[in-house]
Formats: sequence, structure tokens, C-alpha cells
Amino acid sequence: MASLLLSLPLPSARSVSRPAPLRPCLPLRFSERRRLPTALRVRCLAEPGRAAPPPAAPPVPRWHAALAAAAGMYPAYVTAGAAVAVVRPEAFRWFVDMAPGSYTVTLGFIMLAMGLTLQLRDFSALLRDRPFAILFGCAAQYTIMPAFGAIISRALGLPPSLSAGLILLGCCPGGTASNVVTLVAKGDVPLSVVMTVCSTLGAVFLTPLLTKILAGAYIPVDAVKLSLSTLQVVVAPILLGSSIQTAFPSVVQFVTPFAPLMAVLASSLLACSVFSENFVRLRSTIADASSVNGDFFSGDIGAVMLSVFLLHFAGFFVGYAVAAIGGLKEKQRRAISIEVGMQNSSLGVVLATAHFSSPLVALPPALSAVIMNIMGSSLGLVWQYITPSCSEDETTDMHNA
Repeated sequence: MASLLLSLPLPSARSVSRPAPLRPCLPLRFSERRRLPTALRVRCLAEPGRAAPPPAAPPVPRWHAALAAAAGMYPAYVTAGAAVAVVRPEAFRWFVDMAPGSYTVTLGFIMLAMGLTLQLRDFSALLRDRPFAILFGCAAQYTIMPAFGAIISRALGLPPSLSAGLILLGCCPGGTASNVVTLVAKGDVPLSVVMTVCSTLGAVFLTPLLTKILAGAYIPVDAVKLSLSTLQVVVAPILLGSSIQTAFPSVVQFVTPFAPLMAVLASSLLACSVFSENFVRLRSTIADASSVNGDFFSGDIGAVMLSVFLLHFAGFFVGYAVAAIGGLKEKQRRAISIEVGMQNSSLGVVLATAHFSSPLVALPPALSAVIMNIMGSSLGLVWQYITPSCSEDETTDMHNA
């Protein structure tokens, strides 16, 4: 019997141990619950009232970035072209000899390239939702620049002919180069285009009136010719480009990355050609003035360059400041700043040579063709790498509402 009991297996420790009694799982009070860290929380997309996050933007192809970087070299193109125009003005003779047809076609091409990046609904939305920005920008165009033209000419003590030229430059409308710079600077391009059209049409009345008040000389402007030129060079190509984008979106999607670079190169060619043409025309005048007054080139020409620089700097800075004070968005501030600071210097040269006896009146607008483009394109290059804040735009929209 004892041997039988010994042969039986003894129970293991696990089988002998008793399981611990289970404690009832009571719900914790709300104050005792622990929340997950913010980084570990998952938002349920199907939860009502919660919007799905926007899809991630596709990566930008390298060749798109290369084209954008090439378009950002606008200041280098204008500077190099201006240097060539001074050293060898005949380098642009092939383009100047075909003027004014070459100028008109080039401007039309620039505006067509701009139109390919825009849609017709952009302009309708601008006219419907932001008419205040248009009126604000046009008012700034014809108040800031004419006023500073008179102030700077008096502060620097410029001779009467040069003062008249600087004031005339300030009274000119915005130029088409401002639209290209606004595109590079990631500004409100539709606003820039509409401001250019409105200020150009307003120049029929405002340029003669302001020049008469500030410079004491009345300069008539051909209303019909200026209006037709604006329609042909600005309005028609923009509308054509926008229509092409609506009709052939797949083709335009491939061409659009090239549009800013093509517009920049064409604008650089146009600005340097206009400068070379006027430089040849004014070189003899400057030489004659230097023979009479030996300090002209180091004195008056330096004062003219400084005055043109200060005029455009005031336009860029004050234009942005007043747009910010007016509560406009960042893109609109950039567009207004560039539009106010960049003038139609070609129109200023034409009016100066046609209505003033002294050829020195055309000197400030002629120098502005290069100085303005270098300053504006440099500003656009800086803004190209500063993306407007979406939160700031939303805050501005709430304030405007």
C-alpha cells in the first residue's frame, strides 16, 4: 500500500496554488482618467463634425524648381543687359530698329504668358469680392508717387528740367513689368493686372492734371491712342491667355511652368532695349552738359540717379505700408507695393521728348527703366522665398468680414 501511494504523482505547485480573486473593474471617474499625449491621439475621420485633413501636395518636379530659380534671376538679367547697353548700345539695335512694332509684340507676349497662369474666374472674383483693393491701389498709385516726386526733387535741389522729369515719372501709370514682378513675388497677379489697366486708363486725365499742378507744365496725353494701346497690349493678351487655359487645360498645364521665365526674359529684353535707345539719344546731351559744366556727370547725373532710386524706394515701401494699414492681405500688399513702385517709364520718356524743349527732362524716366527694374526684381526675388502666411490671410478675412 505504501509503495502504491509513493508511485502516485504529487500535485505541482501550480495546481495547488489558488488563483487570486478578481477585482471588479469599476469605471474611473472623469477626473481620474488619463488622456493620451497629443502626439499619440488619432482623430477619427468618420466622426461627425470633423473635416478630413487636406491631402498632401504632390512633390514639385526638379525641372519646375529649376525654371522658377531661373525666373528669379530677373535682377541679374536686367543688370547685365543695362551694362551691355552702356558699353555697346548697338547690341540692341536689331530690336530697336523694329520699334514700335517689336515693343508692342513683346509686351503682348508678356501679357499672354501672364494670362496663361490666370483664369477668367480670378478676375471676376476680384471685381466681385475685392473692389476696395482695386480702388485703394489706384488711389495709392496717383498720390504716393506724384507727391514723393515733388518732395524729392525739392529736397535734392534738382534743376527745373530734371525736377520736371522726376515729377513726370511719378505721375505716370504703373508699367507692365510690375505684373511680371508680382508673379515672381507670389503676389496677387489679377489685382496687379487690373490696377495696371485702371491706372493706364486714368493716366489720360490724371497724368496731365498732376504734372500741371506739381511741375507747372501741362502735358497733353492722346486719350484714344493710349486707350487702344492698353487694350491691345494688356487686356486682349491677358484675356486670350485665360481663355486658352480654360479651353486647353492639359496643354497649358505643361506650358505654365515656362511662362514666368519667358515673361522675365522678354521683360528684361524690353527694358534694356528701351534704355539703350534712350542712352544713345541722351549721351550727346550729357556730353554737351558736361562740356559746359564739368561737374555734371559726377554731380547732376548722380543726383538724378539718387532721386530715381529714392522715388521708387518710397513707392515700394509706402505702398506696402498703406496697404498693411488698410487691412489688406499679404498677397495684395505685395501687388500694391510693386504696382505703386514701378512706373511706365517708357511713357514718361515719350511724353518728355514730345512736350518739353529740354532733353534733360527725359533723363529721369530713361534711367528709371533700369533702376526700377533692378529694384523691383530684387524685391520680387526676396518675396519669392517668403511664402505668404495662410493664417494671416484667414485672420485678415475675419477682420474684413
